[in-house]
Amino acid sequence: MLADRDRIFTNLYGQHDPGLAGARARGDWDGTAAMLARGRDAIIEEIKQSGLRGRGGAGFPTGMKWSFMPKKSDGRPAYLVVNADESEPGTCKDRDIMRHDPHKLVEGCLLASFAMGAHACYIYIRGEFYNEAVALDRAIDEAYEAGLIGKDACGSGWAFDLYVHRGAGAYICGEETALLESLEGKKGMPRLKPPFPAAVGLYGCPTTVNNVESIAVTPTIMRRGAAWFSAIGRPKNTGTKLFCISGHVNKPCNVEEELGIPLRELIDTYCGGVRGGWDNLLAVIPGGSSVPLLPKSICDTVLMDFDSLRDVKSGLGTAAVIVMDKSTDIVKAIWRLAKFYKHESCGQCTPCREGTGWMMRVMGRMVQGRADVAEIDVLEQVTRQVEGHTICALGDAAAWPIQGLIRHFRPEMEARIAEYKQRVGVPVLPGSLPIAAE
Repeated sequence: MLADRDRIFTNLYGQHDPGLAGARARGDWDGTAAMLARGRDAIIEEIKQSGLRGRGGAGFPTGMKWSFMPKKSDGRPAYLVVNADESEPGTCKDRDIMRHDPHKLVEGCLLASFAMGAHACYIYIRGEFYNEAVALDRAIDEAYEAGLIGKDACGSGWAFDLYVHRGAGAYICGEETALLESLEGKKGMPRLKPPFPAAVGLYGCPTTVNNVESIAVTPTIMRRGAAWFSAIGRPKNTGTKLFCISGHVNKPCNVEEELGIPLRELIDTYCGGVRGGWDNLLAVIPGGSSVPLLPKSICDTVLMDFDSLRDVKSGLGTAAVIVMDKSTDIVKAIWRLAKFYKHESCGQCTPCREGTGWMMRVMGRMVQGRADVAEIDVLEQVTRQVEGHTICALGDAAAWPIQGLIRHFRPEMEARIAEYKQRVGVPVLPGSLPIAAE
């Protein structure tokens, strides 16, 4: 378990003052000018040594991503864009950072922007996060008034401006290039890569897009050192992480813990366990709605980090843990996610535009059992045709939950089909149904 002294987000639950005075009392903005004085390369190297991986879902090494930005300007300005479009179902970590600990994000924006040679940063916030946008604006105003950001940020001589841009509620704008399109005033549709944003990003200029949590932890890493952060967690999965635990637990919550904590320990310690006891657990989606679910047999021992979850054919994603007990209609739950991804597809890529609608309709029939066993294989094949064949990862996100369902709960799908056929009097042909149903 993570010791209290190692927690980065000390006001996650809003028990203290979120303003500048409260933030300074908790250690924010302490020695920021000295950190800037260390220089751009030193900051990037410290983040590299910490092992920090992106907290938005992909888990790409943050320091390495920063190093892709040009060392010398070719005359174009550089930008940092913070992705606060937290639209992944089950995820609510960035929301609490912006609402209760906004100065960590503001200070992180300054340090990260300086490290990448950016004099301006945009925080692209989800349109529904009204109160969070107000809290961010208030924190930014306080930072300007105190001289922490602006023409001479922290007295360092570095000019830095920070802006909040409100989105309009499109899930696709959580994809970094669609976010940039939206920020430019265009329809939020992903761009082809290459060119990557570090070369041609916002307004055609070098740009890095980072998640709120990735940026908000950087001041503490700089203050306490890379060795401290890298000592938490497991090799290649270092540091602390915010977990959002929802669903069939006794006490849903957000909590900061170390990467690599066992899933069962996370749920039992902070959520009072699964509703009805651990044996009542059916499945868990460990990283937001876009990653494949895991059955109880895997949940018993799996560790909550990038590599451990990848090894069991799932992913950490945003670390949004959605717990489902045995009262859950698991097929219907995955159909509902398929419906979400169909609704949120931007329609640019044919496999995604056509595939998400097709998968949703077939899953709708699977919920009723109004299908044939052979269609399960066809459904799985279509998910493979969508996965990896689109400009952005929304196609993968739509395919993976269905793949996880078929991988772990195929007998449930087959039994439902058998039950429907018997109920409506459809002749059962030998070999067309599972042995249990025959």
